[in-house]
Amino acid sequence: MTQTRQRFPAPAKLNLFLHVTGRRPDGYHLLQTAFQLIDRCDYLDIGVSADGGIQRDNDVPGVPAESDLVLRAARLLQQASGSRLGAHIHLQKNLPMGGGLGGGSSDAASTLIALNHLWQTGLNRKELMTLGLQLGADVPFFIFGRNAFAEGIGEELQELSTPDRWFVVIEPGVHVPTPAIFSAKELTRNSKSVRIADFSSSTEVQWKNDLQTVACALFPEVDEAIQWLSQFGNAKMTGSGACVFCAFSDESDADEVIRQISGRWTSWKAKALNCHPMANLLQS
Repeated sequence: MTQTRQRFPAPAKLNLFLHVTGRRPDGYHLLQTAFQLIDRCDYLDIGVSADGGIQRDNDVPGVPAESDLVLRAARLLQQASGSRLGAHIHLQKNLPMGGGLGGGSSDAASTLIALNHLWQTGLNRKELMTLGLQLGADVPFFIFGRNAFAEGIGEELQELSTPDRWFVVIEPGVHVPTPAIFSAKELTRNSKSVRIADFSSSTEVQWKNDLQTVACALFPEVDEAIQWLSQFGNAKMTGSGACVFCAFSDESDADEVIRQISGRWTSWKAKALNCHPMANLLQS
């Protein structure tokens, strides 16, 4: 028997900057970035079952069940905790895949947070972050629950204060595969390391996304969107692409840009979040 489903949000992130500072012997790139949570979300409707089975109840285009991070996260938590409970999960995808918004990682993180709560497995935040790292480098950030300055492969996190503001996000209409960006010969891999204080005390115009030049060369649609949005401010790409964004202090300014985009690209506005909407379910 499955209990009544509860809904849990999986918010997107933006990379306010992203520098590639080196490469580990295992091939993983060393990064520095500023993660910003926003209120655009996927949603997970989860019902607990007593039979121990874990399944997704809906088809998600481009996400076969066998590779779904949501199901992998649920099974990982079940194995790590020894829980005999299961779950039926419905995934509502609002965030584009290959967009650099962290959708799959956020879905996995919200699954871990939600099922840790629903199954009463009792893992704390740090333990969930350790599990999450097995699923992807961005997953620990979403479990961390606050905006963060990140280093390493993205798993070394320090809390970061960011201003209240709005973002306009454009989906250029292409799927950018992360491996293609990181394997490009042209990628800058030796940006100078910076400190969290450097970022917090300077203007963001000085900060860039090292992956952007490669993505724009491979996908002209990304470059076109950045060039258009740059007339309104410091537009840049998030993550490894394809989505691009620009920050605005006033919601009305963001609305006006959205109005001008109308019909050209899929676009939307999002509000900056100070913390993850499920942070209250986490034990420190």
